[in-house]
Amino acid sequence: MGGTFESLKGGGAAIALDEIEISILRSLAVQMLELIGPGEPEPAEGADPLAALFAEGPSEPPSDPALARLFPDAYGAPDGAGDKGVDPDELVARSAEFRRFTENDLRARKREDALAVVRSLDGLTPAGDGAAVLELSGELPLRWLGALNDLRLTIAARLDITEDDESAVLFRLPDEDPRKPMVMAYLWLGGLQETLIETL
Repeated sequence: MGGTFESLKGGGAAIALDEIEISILRSLAVQMLELIGPGEPEPAEGADPLAALFAEGPSEPPSDPALARLFPDAYGAPDGAGDKGVDPDELVARSAEFRRFTENDLRARKREDALAVVRSLDGLTPAGDGAAVLELSGELPLRWLGALNDLRLTIAARLDITEDDESAVLFRLPDEDPRKPMVMAYLWLGGLQETLIETL
């Protein structure tokens, strides 16, 4: 087991990570937490617990391209790429309404996924051979899968990688290009994500 997830008997997944890999994954997950932002404060004692369930979130899309990739408009862009035959102003209004009631929960889930990665890595100590085996069971494989996906989306936004562009040129960057480490992280996270999906 080296660098890829493998199935555990009885369910779950395991991967051997060295100290550098642990450090990179932890750093990326912490940066994800910083990007998403802090959670909602705990309700005061005696406060209505149902009020938090119906708290309204933002209605405008994030200005940061990475956050916009993590929290996209539900009804497409008003530039004609969304629903055909629907007034663009109507699409904006629908997306704003949907965002208002879903973004807080989505942010909380993404925050929990990133925190699960940090906490699992905090308990790892590489052995004499320089690697530690991380075992994920219960809900942790899905938490990791969510976090890996979010990390890849964020890096893709920073590198301006889209599904339909000519971004293959990024994968042939010379070593001296400052984007090279981010491209390598993007590819590595993709490999981790793929092997984790295969184990599930």
